[in-house]
This record gives sequence, structure tokens and C-alpha cells, in this order.
Amino acid sequence: MKWLCVVSMLSGLAISPVFAQESSATQGIYAQERDAFVSNLMKQMTLEEKIGQLRLISVGPDNPKEAIREGISKGQIGAIFNTVTRPDIRAMQDQAMQLSRLKIPLFFAYDVVHGQRTVFPISLGLAASFDLEAIALSGRVSAQEASDDGLNMTFSPMVDITRDPRWGRVSEGFGEDTWLVSKIAKVMVDAYQNGDPSKPGSVMASVKHFALYGAVEGGRDYNTVDMSPLRMHQDYLPPYKAAVDAGSGGVMVSLNSINGVPATANPWLLKDLLRDQWGFKGITISDHGAIKELIKHGVAQDARDAVRLAITSGVDMSMSDEYYDQYLPGLVKEGLVAESEIDRACRDVLNTKYDMGLFKDPYNHLGPVGSDPQDTNAESRLHRAEARVIARKTMVLLKNDKQALPLQKQGTIALIGPMADSQRDIMGSWSAAGVVKQSITVREGLQNAVGDKASILYAKGANITQDKSIIDYLNEYETAVAFDTRSPQQMIDEAVKIAKQADVVVAVVGEAQGMAHEASSRADITIPQSQRDLIAALKATGKPLVLVLMNGRPLALSWESEQADAMLETWYSGTEGGNAIADVLFGDYNPSGKLPMTFPRSVGQIPIYYNHLNTGRPFGKENPGKYTSRYFDSPNGPLYPFGYGLSYSQFALSDFKLSSPEMARDGKITASVMLKNTGKYNGATVVQLYVQDVTASVSRPIKELRNFKKVTLRAGQEQRVELPITEDDLKFYNASLKWGAEPGKFNVFVGLDSDNLQQQSFSLK
Repeated sequence: MKWLCVVSMLSGLAISPVFAQESSATQGIYAQERDAFVSNLMKQMTLEEKIGQLRLISVGPDNPKEAIREGISKGQIGAIFNTVTRPDIRAMQDQAMQLSRLKIPLFFAYDVVHGQRTVFPISLGLAASFDLEAIALSGRVSAQEASDDGLNMTFSPMVDITRDPRWGRVSEGFGEDTWLVSKIAKVMVDAYQNGDPSKPGSVMASVKHFALYGAVEGGRDYNTVDMSPLRMHQDYLPPYKAAVDAGSGGVMVSLNSINGVPATANPWLLKDLLRDQWGFKGITISDHGAIKELIKHGVAQDARDAVRLAITSGVDMSMSDEYYDQYLPGLVKEGLVAESEIDRACRDVLNTKYDMGLFKDPYNHLGPVGSDPQDTNAESRLHRAEARVIARKTMVLLKNDKQALPLQKQGTIALIGPMADSQRDIMGSWSAAGVVKQSITVREGLQNAVGDKASILYAKGANITQDKSIIDYLNEYETAVAFDTRSPQQMIDEAVKIAKQADVVVAVVGEAQGMAHEASSRADITIPQSQRDLIAALKATGKPLVLVLMNGRPLALSWESEQADAMLETWYSGTEGGNAIADVLFGDYNPSGKLPMTFPRSVGQIPIYYNHLNTGRPFGKENPGKYTSRYFDSPNGPLYPFGYGLSYSQFALSDFKLSSPEMARDGKITASVMLKNTGKYNGATVVQLYVQDVTASVSRPIKELRNFKKVTLRAGQEQRVELPITEDDLKFYNASLKWGAEPGKFNVFVGLDSDNLQQQSFSLK
């Protein structure tokens, strides 16, 4: 029933009044009322109380509950993060309302990135669905569960564009394509906030990490970013702007520097661009401990100087550190920080709380006393049906030779691999309040699917890695990875013995979830050698070999693709991951996912992405030439391109045409193509449309995604698919950073991935 309720809720998004644009008059009245309320409140506040509103702290060893209670009573705390149960949140809100002088409510925030209690596939997986409704549903369920836990804000969506899979936080984002990630950014903000973040079932979004965090040099987390203004505006800033335009109430400031200036001390970024140019009216929040880090960045002499830089640059709330509280009063007294800066930041915080509905009802997401769930982690609170439906849409079939898949629910299946029975790994990183023991492993999923119709034989086969230093690194804060002390050969021997008894071998390999997380950059993005040794041994048995990949980034899989008969990319698929993977492996669901990020052949190709700029000496597949932009020691191009993904069926495109050879200014043309399911299975695929600006005032990408449509067809069915193109799809930033379309010739491509395309052309007048 929950599933049906959520679907109904989702289907009403487009027509619900809360999603409609309010009239300017209504918005004006609301703004006036809020301004009057906040102005009156601020007149009653001391400087110290205003500064207290700028502190966002976490409960932990550095901030025990007793110290927090004292801080709340003195008006020294504005918000709390990392507290995720209603009783704990209610107790702290009670303290604010009962002990503080002005009784200003707290707000409560958490990293709800791909689910709260119910964990959905990681964001990169969600993007692979190419299904905006499914992504919206994951956001709505996440918001509902977060709100039910008493939370007011999520530090999400993460919309950093990245083209470097060495960066561990690739898993947290939606891939390499600016246009697609911008679409998803809006969808997620709408899903979280649902028109009104104050309502039960909604939370305020805080888009992150502003800005350019995914462009860190060397793919190394927290590293510097050096980028031309043109690339910044064209490729990296649009998703943040899309989130802001969608009404995101918060913006989290990134940890990296941009052209030498840390984002936390960057007034151009936080004031000129975000506020003045984009019109952002919400709250800016530093990342964890970022103000302290200005000293190590080398732009602040000491803690006091760091605080001065952050507040004057436009950072409203300080996450985690105590520096604002310690140094701002003195800086104001000495005239080094104008009190107007404090007032501005305090007003942003109080406006946010007003928008959260907390001044009307400080307990609006908590409900009345006595309504807290008896069991916070109760099974009844999960949305398993939604998680399973969404998870299977995210899986990408990379290879399927000899019709190795789908599997038959009969005979004997060998299930082998270090993550085949791992509840922790299938949840992925940033799994919020998800409970490990509630997640379904691949082993459980396969067993659930076959019942007594087939035999499932299991062996671990290998550790994630034999490198003890990596295991220790992954287990630094939690025992996330179990290390089997048997010798690698003993484990392989056991796996081979089982494989020889089976009709088919399914090996679950890849990365432990902690290997694709914050602070988890990898110099080598291959599968660890311990698992490669296992794959080689399984291949040597001669049995059909299916690789189920579990990972949070594109991996270099050239060798693995040669060994496997079939490869299924499952990412980290969440609470219902095991059941969803089984659905796909046995053909109860025909895979339809497409890659939202390019898979390289080797780390040496990085960065590799489909929408790169032209070069004067382009590499040509048919006539490569020596003096062209190429590698001479490796095949050029990706192993698996952006937009790639197979099906158990086959699809063919034909009769591609444009409605007109010319487009007028402010006009539209329609690309149409005949899509036919030529295979034996009912299934879905994604028809993709790319555009190339052939000649422009600046060099433009060889192609850019500008539309797509996911289409479901029965075996043998065909359908004409129409994809409109407007002038907006042709606009870009020129060398003067002016936004617009230039007249001339445009190539239009359609295909089922970004590499295999059919072409037509038109002119913009």
C-alpha cells in the first residue's frame, strides 16, 4: 500500500498546487511577513545570540550532550547535524524552547543522500536509470523518512560534475554530463522540498559542494581546482544553478580552492555569483571544519583571520568548528568585521527557520509528545517495494555473450565473491540511517528468487584485497570489511571446488563501499589483484562466468571483460539490492540502465569523457594517422561509452529525420526516429539525442546530450520516438561569458549510446 501511495504522490507532482509557481504578489506578501517577523526578533537579540545562530554542531566526543545543553540554553547553537532519532531531536528542541532566552528553535540536518531508513542505489546508480520519475520517487521517499525522523534539512543533492573516476565521491554524484546532472538537480530539489519544506514529509535541500569540487586535480579529495572561467560556466556551474533555480533552501560550500582561492573565503563565488547574479536567497553552510582549514590553505594567518575571511566572504553557518563563537565577538568589537555581516548571516539563518515552519511550530516534523515510534528501526518504516523497483532500473548490462544471461531458475548456481554476502557493502557510502542487518545481500536475493527450484552454492573466494594497509584504512572508523585469515589459495581452492559442481558461476566482485567514499581516492581503478586471481581461477574451470560488479565509480575493466561471458554493473544498490540483482539476473526484469559516466580502458586515459572539445588533429577510428590526438600504446576511446547499456533484447533505430532543415530564433524542430524491439524479450531502452555546434566563436564539444526518452516495447514492437530541439538546447557561454546561441550549422545525432549514432543536420538562422 505504501508503494501505491507514493506512486500516487509522485504522479501528482506536476499538477499539485504546491509545485505550481506562486504569484509574485503571494511571494511578496510572504517575504514581507517573514522580514517583519525576523527583523523584530533580531532587535531583541544580543550580538552573542546572533553569532550563536551561525553555529551548526554535531553531537559527538567533541560536543557531549551536556555541553550542547549548556550551549542551547545560552543561545550559542543554531542547528544540529548527525542526530537522527525523534527522541533525541525532541529533547534538544525542548531545551531550546524551555531554556533559551528567546526560544529560537533549532533545525536538524543530516546527509540523506540516497535514502534515510530505506537505502536506495547510490546517486551514480540513480543517474544510470535515465528515469527522472524513478529518481524523483527516491527523493520523495527519502524526504518522507527524513521528515518522519524529525529532520528539517538534507545535505543533498550532490551535483558536482566530475570526469575523474579516481575521485571517491564520484559515487555520491550523478556523473559526467552537465545537462543530465542539471535535470536531476532540479528533480531532487523538487522531490525533497515538495513545494514547501515546512510540511511534514518534506525537507529542505542543501545543494553541494559549491563549487567545482569534482574537478580536483589528480582525482584527489580536497585538492585544488584550477579552471578557465569558460569551462567553469559551461560545464561545472550549471547543476548548482539548476538547484538554486529550483528553490534549494541551502547551499553547502566546497572544501577545495578555485584558482587559488578557497571556496570558504571566496566572495566572488558566494556573493557576486551566488547572491548577486543567481539571486540566491537561502542559507550558505560551510563544509565540515572548512573554516579552520583556511589556515592550512595558506590564506589565513590564524583562526581569527580565518573567521574574518569566512564571514566577510559570505559563509552564513559554520559546520562543526567553534571558531565563529570564539572569535566573531572580538572581531566585531575591534572593527575588523562589520556587525552588518553578522546581521546578514543571522537573518539568512532565521529566514531559513521561518521557511522550515519552525517559528510556527518548532515540533512540526516531530509530532506531538508520545507519537515517537516505539522502534526507530522498525521494519514497518521501510519502503522496500519502492527500493526494489528503483534499484533494478539502475543496473547496466555491460556484456552478454552466448546469452549467458538471464539465468535459469534450475540446476546448480555457484555464487562466489567477497561481496556476494555483504550487507554493509550493498548499501554503499553515505547510507544515512540505514541499518546494515536490514539490507538484502546478493546471496539472499538469489536464494529468495529460486526457492527450492535450484541449488545455490556459496564461497567467499577472496578478500576484497590482501593489502592489510587498505583493510585497516577502510576499517578506521567502523569494522566495515571482514578479513578472512585463510590463505588466498585456500579460499580460491574452495571457490573452484564449488564452481566445478555448478552449471554457471556468478562472481560478485568490485570495491568495498568504503573504497568509493569521501577520502577514498584511488590511484589505481582496477579491481584488486586478490579478486582478479579469483576470476582467473573461475575462468579456468570452463564454466559460464557472470561477473556482478559492485562499485561506486567507473573501473578499468579491460581484462575482466575478456574473462567474463556476461557483466552486470549493479553499483551499490541499497536495502533491496540483493532482490533487485536477482530480478535482473533471472530475467524477471530486463535491464535498461545506461552509463552516466564513461568507463576507461585504463587509468592513463583519465580524464576521458564523451563531450570533449574538438582538437585540430582529431583521432579517427577509420584513418587514425600518426600525428593525431591519440595513444600509441593502447586502443583509443573508452571501454564502455557514456550512455551505454545492453538489454536481454535487441533494439534497432531507423528512418531518422528532422522536421525541418532550419530552425528559427525562439523556434523548435523535432527529431524523430523509428525504434524497434528486434529481440525475443519485452524490454526498455533509452533513445538519446546529441547536438554538435559545428562552427562557433569558441571550440565546442564534439557532441552534447540534449534529450532522451526511455521507451518500453514488446518483442517485435516498433514505435516512432520524437525528441524536440529548441534554441535553448543550442545556447552556450562564449569567450565573453555571454549566454546565447550563434547561427550556423548543427549536427544532430540519435543512438542508444554516445558512440554509435546516426546523424542529420539543420541550420539556425
